[in-house]
Amino acid sequence: MSRVDFGAKPLMYPQPVLIIGTYDENGVPNAMNAAWGITTDFKEVTISLSDHKTTDNLKATKAFTVSMATEDQVVPCDYVGLESGRKEPDKFAKAGFHATKSVFVDAPLIDELPLAMECKVKSFEDGILIGEIINVSADESVVTDGTVDITKVRPISFDPFGNAYFGIGSKVGNAFRDGRALK
Repeated sequence: MSRVDFGAKPLMYPQPVLIIGTYDENGVPNAMNAAWGITTDFKEVTISLSDHKTTDNLKATKAFTVSMATEDQVVPCDYVGLESGRKEPDKFAKAGFHATKSVFVDAPLIDELPLAMECKVKSFEDGILIGEIINVSADESVVTDGTVDITKVRPISFDPFGNAYFGIGSKVGNAFRDGRALK
């Protein structure tokens, strides 16, 4: 086998497309696209963020939501990653998003994105946001038999090699079960 070297770069599959929702000090909703995030504990999410309107809001409200970007919302989800909330104060509405205030944290749930984590800021140092997950909520439209149905959510993944978004493919196995065949 022959390998191709790409150097030290953050190239990993899959990278979820996360939409971070915050309110500013006046209660105006904002959203931004972030791909460098992952759950790091049962009640914790970690996201790498540089300086943005979102980070200003995090300092003010100490809360945020993390919604999964979806196939049917690619355009607005990409837009909130391209446009700065500091330059376009109406970015959230311009994306076509509507906000419902979380009952758990001081942050907006994005009505158009059916799955979200509602979080409190645990820490934000050196560009690393750590949030305590207070609640996970899903629109009823994506719940089947009491659980979230990934085929209804239709989340997207970021391809850092080709700067593209991809939908999730078909089921290929069963977690915590298929490996038993080798025991």
